[in-house]
Amino acid sequence: MIKRLLLLILAINGFVFAAGFGQVQQQEFLKPEEAFKVTAIEANNSIITTITLGKDIYIYADSLKFQITKPSATLLETALPQSINFHDEAVYEKELKVSIPKKDIEAITNDAFELKISFEGCSKSGVCYQPISESFSFEGKDGGGLWSKFGSLSSTTSVADISQAIQSESFGFIILLFFVVGLLLALTPCIFPMIPILSAIIVSQAGNEKPSTLRAFLTSLVYVLAMSLTYAIVGVVAGLLGFDMQAAMQNPFVLILFAGVFVALAISLFGYYEIGLPMKWQTKLSAISDNAGSKGIIGTAIMGILSALIVGPCVAPALGGAILFISQSGDALLGGTALFVMSMGMGMPLLLVGIGAGKWMPRPGSWMSLVSKFFGVAMLALAIMMISRIVPSTITMILSALLAFGTSWGLYKNRRVFVNFIAKVISNILCILLFALGVVLLIGAFTGGTSTLTPLAHLSSNGTTISSHGRKGYSVEKLMNEIKASNKPVIVDFTKESCAACKELDVITFVDPKVKEAFKEYLFIQVDLTDNTAEDTAMLKHFGVFGTPNILFFNAKGEYLQNYTITGFVSPEKLIKHLETLPKQTNE
Repeated sequence: MIKRLLLLILAINGFVFAAGFGQVQQQEFLKPEEAFKVTAIEANNSIITTITLGKDIYIYADSLKFQITKPSATLLETALPQSINFHDEAVYEKELKVSIPKKDIEAITNDAFELKISFEGCSKSGVCYQPISESFSFEGKDGGGLWSKFGSLSSTTSVADISQAIQSESFGFIILLFFVVGLLLALTPCIFPMIPILSAIIVSQAGNEKPSTLRAFLTSLVYVLAMSLTYAIVGVVAGLLGFDMQAAMQNPFVLILFAGVFVALAISLFGYYEIGLPMKWQTKLSAISDNAGSKGIIGTAIMGILSALIVGPCVAPALGGAILFISQSGDALLGGTALFVMSMGMGMPLLLVGIGAGKWMPRPGSWMSLVSKFFGVAMLALAIMMISRIVPSTITMILSALLAFGTSWGLYKNRRVFVNFIAKVISNILCILLFALGVVLLIGAFTGGTSTLTPLAHLSSNGTTISSHGRKGYSVEKLMNEIKASNKPVIVDFTKESCAACKELDVITFVDPKVKEAFKEYLFIQVDLTDNTAEDTAMLKHFGVFGTPNILFFNAKGEYLQNYTITGFVSPEKLIKHLETLPKQTNE
């Protein structure tokens, strides 16, 4: 790179000298489209790429990259022909042909794909061109596109991709697509917090009896249907009215109410009182249905509605995509139905929990009291998670430490319940680990820690956390002026204090050393939307995004790269890979 820079400086000095003394006639250089002609065609089970270079034009071998950019970003390991040496640099001249086997691409995707070829080149006369990139679209392998679409949309972080999928496919395919996406989302950690909630409801409704399979299944079905209807209604209302329903549901009063429900349920599971409908209501419900599944149906539905908040960050791209589609097309039926079936797909494991609770749950015994208390602890953990969005991180860490100490003491106090030797050993280990976790959380809380996930990171010389959630008071005009004033590409992070996924980005993704190194090429702006002002709402609407977190990308010219927007939490590895897919000019 230094040699290339020296060559360029020498060339510029030559031009200046010639201009000053009039000894050399100014030379005309080839335009980029004349100097580099790139083609890519499909032939003989390969993609044949050809780069035809103009007279005295060469490209650097180490700058040549072949990359699949859609449906997902992957850098291809491609065999290159022998290069030549020019000023101690490996280069190619005249014409370069590279054959990419289709099997290498099919190992990545069977769907339609986009191939991007990028490189850097210069003229021997002394000018180096801006980095060149060309993209080519190809049809995928027959019969494989369906599952590829399922996989790519379930893992996408782009709201625009989801919206485009709804616009371009048939009604039946969209319904199937979103259902499968829901099933795939069910395999992620998103659904885990729902399992103890539903299990606790089933156990509490069963009382001292073993729940029947039918009763447990109906309870699970009511829970999942309520959750699915919530997403459908949120999507339709937000899409048609342009209302940020997510922001409303993240209101501190709503979160406190939600946390209070969890605490009340936890105390009930600890055996201090029993939560149930008034006797008159229970009698009427029993008259409507002979099975006991009707008992608590209203409470179960309410829990299903409220629980939709918990998995909100996980389904943010799908939810935002459907809302974007509804707002643009006005088709509330299609958008709402897509969200409903996606939630039903996510709820399939919960229905299995219901069936299993009735079929495989052992006979009632003393163990049931311990199980109820376990779910009570889970409810308290969820309550802490809810209020962590609105209280200082120190308070969250202290509450988490107290919960760890309390659970450790509960295991020790009930140690005689464990008769089996292995169960005793496991309970003792858990007791010690939970006590140690409580100590670590307290140390972190009182020494300036900011995260329950990394309570002691601030004590490490390499540990870094982000203590603020960006700046407030932005408008579209102010933000765009700051972006256009930058001579570098820009990354904008829309965040808010009550957003759990935003905090995860702050303490997991943005502080990752590799991410921080990659961000050196960009101007990073964090915009705090906590106040939900009219300007905040206008910015979300202007950029076509829904809620937080959203990560927006702009090239060095200040142009918004909407199709590359990331919605929801993204891991450091995925973010770095995403940066590699951005159009080359964003790195200039």
